[in-house]
Amino acid sequence: MAEHIFITGVSSGLGHGLAKVYLERGAVVYGCSRRVPEDLIEAGLRFQAIDLADAVEGPVELASWLSGVGNFDTVILNAGKLGEIRDMHDAPLADLRETMEVNVWANKWTLDALFAAGRQIRQVVGISSGASQSGSRGWNGYSISKAALNMLIKLYAGEQPQTHFTALAPGLVDTAMQDYLINLPADDRYQPLAILKAAKGTAAMPGGEACARQLIDAFPQLLQHESGGYADIRKL
Repeated sequence: MAEHIFITGVSSGLGHGLAKVYLERGAVVYGCSRRVPEDLIEAGLRFQAIDLADAVEGPVELASWLSGVGNFDTVILNAGKLGEIRDMHDAPLADLRETMEVNVWANKWTLDALFAAGRQIRQVVGISSGASQSGSRGWNGYSISKAALNMLIKLYAGEQPQTHFTALAPGLVDTAMQDYLINLPADDRYQPLAILKAAKGTAAMPGGEACARQLIDAFPQLLQHESGGYADIRKL
């Protein structure tokens, strides 16, 4: 029987790679994002355009779309927002709030919709980041939101014991987010930038599809760890 997969943020980057690889492996894949991934739809993706920053219309659209949809083997909460790299005192609250909206609260109402009506889910993976642990200067709302996502995953693990939850850092992934970061001018205040610039174009920063293959192969290993925990793909 084909696996049933749900992924947020499928229009580009890691989410696009995850959907593509799962479809290639014969899975039934549901995906949502703001932009429409025509190539994935042609390949069989069951898609709905949803703005995860919209906490008013988004939950309604998601619940309506999923009405009548059955259980899922794996749910991947992938969609995320970086925000600008700058000092915290320069970061507008509006930007921080939008980052939290996408990286934390959208995952809350997505999980609520997915678990509605007794739907069963075997595994939930929230895409976290090493930034949730490092607190590197300049990463601000991204670090705060990913740390909050880790706790959100832990809290849902306590409420949904039949589902295995993990907050998983995928390592460096060559996406549009990285394009923004490596094109920033060198700045000694923001030390990770030098690491990212050095990793660009190397095996240390695989593309979305290559990283997706690594993650999908690693997902079964996560089930051996306590539900609700944080893991880094580079340390599994």
